[in-house]
Amino acid sequence: MLWAALPHGASADGTPRRVVSMNVCTDQMAMLVAGKGQLYSVSYLATDGSTSALAAEATSYVVNHGLAEEIFLMKPDLVIAGTYTTRTTVDLLKRLGFAVEELAPEASIAEVRANLQRMGKLLGRQQRADELVGAMDAEIARLNEIKLPELDLALYYANGFTSGSGTLVADIVGIAGLANLAGKLGISGTGHLSLEALVLARPDLIAIDSSSERGPALAKQNFAHPAFRAVAPPQRTVQLDSRYTICGGPFTLIAANILQQAALKLDTGK
Repeated sequence: MLWAALPHGASADGTPRRVVSMNVCTDQMAMLVAGKGQLYSVSYLATDGSTSALAAEATSYVVNHGLAEEIFLMKPDLVIAGTYTTRTTVDLLKRLGFAVEELAPEASIAEVRANLQRMGKLLGRQQRADELVGAMDAEIARLNEIKLPELDLALYYANGFTSGSGTLVADIVGIAGLANLAGKLGISGTGHLSLEALVLARPDLIAIDSSSERGPALAKQNFAHPAFRAVAPPQRTVQLDSRYTICGGPFTLIAANILQQAALKLDTGK
């Protein structure tokens, strides 16, 4: 019967008891904030170590593929999605009467804080959210205490893409105490950084995704070019896992720490 599959309702104080997340970024925030047994399902991407910093933890939950029919049968009190999550599924779940909340992707650490606080309110776990934000602020303060010389960092991805101003990664670079080359070149958002511009700029450090050199692919040809090899010797490159930068969370600061440690080694000649 149809009514048997409908959501069973939140607890008396309005706290959802059965939560389903449909987006790899909301998955991870929900995992960090939710109480024991409160989060029922996360998206399949949450278990992928190349995109999720909490892939190991995600294996403890039922996995969904963002399909309306599978989420309908889970009878959630609350569905959490990203603003770009499958629109057909989100719209259908809303029409069926499910409570659906959407969180926008973060473009700064300030927005990470805001989404953590919002997740805390949605799940009735404000104290836990406050603790996570407090821990993040303490780590940022620690990173800011370490002073680096003026060093330019280039974020360089497959097909020559980079992250310019107004992106979460750019904010991470700043927290690490480095200058983002893309921002200096007037690039905002995700944009293209030509190999010629990279070579002419000769940044002090170049950060590449650790998967960039694994396996042949046309998109990765820029990393094999002799000009790139010349401007990016091993001592001036740093491997940065995209799982720390795709989504915002306390784990995002791991990326800032990786960049800062690479800069310190460069400065001391280690």
